[in-house]
Amino acid sequence: MPAKPARETSRSATTPEGGARRFLERWTSSKADMDVGGPDGFGSPEEAQSLLRNFEESGRGWFWATDVRGFLTYLSPPVLTLLKKEPSEICSQPFLDLFSRVENDASQRTLPFILTKQSKFDDLLLQAAADGDEVWWSVSGRPFRDRAGNFAGYRGSGTDITNMRRSAQDTSKLATYDTLTGLLNRLNMSKLLDATLSAFKVQTRACAIMLIDLDRFKQVNETLGHPAGDTLLKQVAERLVKTVGDKEKISRLGGDEFQIILPDVEDRSALGDLADKIIRNLSQPYSVDGFRCIIGASVGIAVSPFDGQGTEDLIRNADLALYAAKGSGRGRFRFYSSDLLQAAEERRILESDLRDALANNEMELAYQPIVDSKSNVVSGFEALLRWNHPERGLISPSLFVPIAEETDLIGALGIWALQRACTEAVHWPGKLKVAVNVSPVQFADGSFPKAIENVLATSGLPPAKLELEITEGVFLQDSADTDSIFAALKKIGVRLALDDFGTGYSSLGYLKNAPFDKIKIDQSFVRGATVPGSRNSAIIAAIVALAEALNMETTAEGVETIDQLSLTRDLRVSHVQGYVYSQPVDNETLLANCSDGDWTIEPTGPAVQRSDRYAMFRKIAAIHDNHCYDIVLRSLSATGALIDGIYDVPVGTKFVLDFGDGQLAVSTVVRSTGSQQGVEFEERLVNDGNGGLCTNRRVSPHMIAAAGSSAAFLSLGAHSPSNGDSHRGALPVFRTVNDWKAG
Repeated sequence: MPAKPARETSRSATTPEGGARRFLERWTSSKADMDVGGPDGFGSPEEAQSLLRNFEESGRGWFWATDVRGFLTYLSPPVLTLLKKEPSEICSQPFLDLFSRVENDASQRTLPFILTKQSKFDDLLLQAAADGDEVWWSVSGRPFRDRAGNFAGYRGSGTDITNMRRSAQDTSKLATYDTLTGLLNRLNMSKLLDATLSAFKVQTRACAIMLIDLDRFKQVNETLGHPAGDTLLKQVAERLVKTVGDKEKISRLGGDEFQIILPDVEDRSALGDLADKIIRNLSQPYSVDGFRCIIGASVGIAVSPFDGQGTEDLIRNADLALYAAKGSGRGRFRFYSSDLLQAAEERRILESDLRDALANNEMELAYQPIVDSKSNVVSGFEALLRWNHPERGLISPSLFVPIAEETDLIGALGIWALQRACTEAVHWPGKLKVAVNVSPVQFADGSFPKAIENVLATSGLPPAKLELEITEGVFLQDSADTDSIFAALKKIGVRLALDDFGTGYSSLGYLKNAPFDKIKIDQSFVRGATVPGSRNSAIIAAIVALAEALNMETTAEGVETIDQLSLTRDLRVSHVQGYVYSQPVDNETLLANCSDGDWTIEPTGPAVQRSDRYAMFRKIAAIHDNHCYDIVLRSLSATGALIDGIYDVPVGTKFVLDFGDGQLAVSTVVRSTGSQQGVEFEERLVNDGNGGLCTNRRVSPHMIAAAGSSAAFLSLGAHSPSNGDSHRGALPVFRTVNDWKAG
């Protein structure tokens, strides 16, 4: 008989009611039985037990108790339900097993220590070891002792704070992340950049940032509405994350501007490749609410410590680079350089001068022959707009056309070019055609076909002798208006050529629908086609096959060498345009050569392609041993340069050329005549994103400061004098132009 009550006691301890009763009995024990006493209120134990049960069932909190070993002796029923446990399973489970082992969570690491020390604790934040959604508790506990003063276990309570924690996380996310894209916001990125630059300044490490601005995003907002614009921004963010590979390096600054931080990256070849990849990926078509949208992107790049050591300077300079990229025609990237401030001011002056250029008769046309690749007979000419500035001379269209497009001057310039070209071409003999470039801004004007009719009527040129060269940018809108303009132009009878095919927004869809007569193969494919391992020839072959299938002609642009011409002929390109036949000529020269009706041009030029060379007249420094010479850079390519200013330099001499902004190139003299030397670089220069060249890496200001007047000596293993004067010490090895004049 005595055994029965014992079994009842054991059974009652494993049921919610029995556990609650025993738990209540402990709470209501006298203070002499424990360190922390129970409630001092009044009422019967039955009433207290009822209140305890009601509190547990309300979900506001729960209770727990352990024995001296840390094993649970009681757990409120709602927690048992959450954990999907039976009371019999809980009674032999350590209290610590109620919680997930969260890596790097300070609270979870602290709890075992507290229990070992038998200390009290309050509002400890712990995650429940529950399947499914995360559950977080605020847990408190007090040790209790038996009558002899020995530690007997813990009693405590817990509160579910999951919703409170989620709300706090949401609030924190709103403060640090962009609500639309989920990327870092401007504030969070600013803090990240501040912290990174501060740490890297001490460690002399590099950090690059990219500023990205979407081209033509405003048009999407205006035509499809802001909800469509928001959808497009989300897709842009997804593509950026996929391209960069780390979401925590990308932020949306607001509107259509994004920023990327790239710690420990200074290689400008790698940065240029990434920028180019970003531009290509963001320029692919988007599907938004059933509409096909095509936008573009421009990128500005600055690298600390070369382009600024503080956040403000670095962002300002990246913004200047972005502005320069957009001013160079958009869809490009640009590295910051110290001359951008001056370039921005010059651009502002050019804009002002451009507004008066037509009125002052400063605009001219030059005509580049388009030649039949089989017969070498000229079939037509492309009209090229030239600006003969009264002070600066001829200004490149790549410089002033983007300004004209941004300032709404392109319409007037375009109509002037059409009118002048047609007026002059009407006097050309035979069937010679004239091709005129059309800006996407011009084409988008609904009155453009009517303007073409007026130009043809006033000039008297037959429509079939006018060819309009249209870039793929006209398809950015992808609307019914575009189709109607094409239809109207073909009704007039003019020819249509697709210019710069394959460089930006190529789609076979619009080739199927748009009534083109010719595809022009961009010079970027031609110039690399003869380089071993290049895939450009395969691309050209594919374009030719496509054009032939659609009954279109082809013209290869920028052909300059005999091997390029041979390749285009082998690939069945029907027409060729480039210096291998002729540079652009004025109208008088054109008429003189075509006086007999036909102009046959024999191709001339270099036998093989070589790296593009840029003629220039720029002062730089050349360093040899402990001496720095002032020289002039006459021409520059990716592999070498022509320098002028030093006499009697033997072949094989090594120089470090200092281009400024920390750009140092180790070179070897391979040709030497008088004061001029042809040098070859040990490391190729890379594309600067603006049609120019720059060094792959730069020497940081820290190294320059440590080396004295020039860190270039480090590249040759020489030592800069401690006083920083590179002209002192031993006598210079070579004579400069000034020395020659003085002697």
